[in-house]
Amino acid sequence: MPLRRFSEIVLGAVLFAAFPVAAQQILPRSLGQWTSTPVVGEPFRPATVTGVIPVAPPQVILTEYGWTATESVAYSSGAPGVAERLQATVFKMKDPSGAYGLYSFLITPDLKAANYTEHSSISVGRAIILVGNLVLDIEGTDLAKLDPQIKALAAALQPHAQTGPLPDLWQHLPSKGFVARSNHYILGPQTLNQLFPLALGDSLGFTKGAEAELGHYKLGDHDAVVLIADFPTPGIAMEQLDELQKQFNINGSRPDSPTPPLYAKRNLTLVAIVYGAPSQAEANVLLDQVQSGTQLTWNEPTFQFREPSIEMMVAGSIIGAGIICGFALVAGFAFGGFRLFVKRLLPGKVFDRTSQVQVLQLGLASKPINAEDFYATVGTVSGSTTVDKNLPDRIALRIFR
Repeated sequence: MPLRRFSEIVLGAVLFAAFPVAAQQILPRSLGQWTSTPVVGEPFRPATVTGVIPVAPPQVILTEYGWTATESVAYSSGAPGVAERLQATVFKMKDPSGAYGLYSFLITPDLKAANYTEHSSISVGRAIILVGNLVLDIEGTDLAKLDPQIKALAAALQPHAQTGPLPDLWQHLPSKGFVARSNHYILGPQTLNQLFPLALGDSLGFTKGAEAELGHYKLGDHDAVVLIADFPTPGIAMEQLDELQKQFNINGSRPDSPTPPLYAKRNLTLVAIVYGAPSQAEANVLLDQVQSGTQLTWNEPTFQFREPSIEMMVAGSIIGAGIICGFALVAGFAFGGFRLFVKRLLPGKVFDRTSQVQVLQLGLASKPINAEDFYATVGTVSGSTTVDKNLPDRIALRIFR
């Protein structure tokens, strides 16, 4: 192969491979006067006001939520040494449910609700925004001053986001004693082990289609955790609760177990588990608030029958009868006209075929009847044929062949 031809093929392959990378860029390359630099390797993570450095979610957690790609860009403005700086990282998930789960995993109680989107949170040094199947994680030193830049980043994600319904399992969490913004949506065992105090792992039944929601509660002086798992059918939920009771000390099923006691209750497809309650009675305060049911909404159009007035019924009857009579008149003229047209066009071939049509006629008229006329046949009558002429003068039968 010529060297030039080989070089063209290599160059084309490189450009073809680079095209999807360029097409996947979601974050803008600039924010007004702010310049950007793509982040390679360990991302910039400034210390928050509490001194805690945020940590990116582990790869296994991202995988359970359906992670597909990550893009990170650092923006800066001002002179070197005194420049303001922030870093934006966007996590792309397979669907909005997985993105919502990652968003719930990233939020912490120190993050307050923001108004960038329906699900957005912000603190002094961090902002997390959910846009469809995209999760935007912004970190900086003082984000309260960078509200226009954050809004611009959130708006830049809208054209690339895939929208859809979000999980509503959080609505089944108990409301009494709930610690605000402490709920997390869970889709895998590794995430559950990160958030739940006791390592339940695969025993909860994620391989059977379960999804879970976790929340923190205050029971007097005690901190409790409520875990709700939703299964496809009540039968699967019952079987999974039985399996949990064999492995853990749930409702006193294994008093000799070294693990702390758990209190659980099944309601249709939901299995609720309480950790940290000092007694069954206090756990029931939370468990009794967990309810599962089906809410039906009738949104089909309905028909209400109203009897019409007598005037409308009379007028309707007259109009209906007129329509029927008009139709009968039109149909009669159409049939008669068609018959006359065919008879003139094809006389004796379609209608009135004397050689094939038999007519039965009763002589009921007052005109005297000649009996011989009613026994006329085609051709001559043979000598052996007998004709009865003694018939009544008002009733006779004439046969035409």
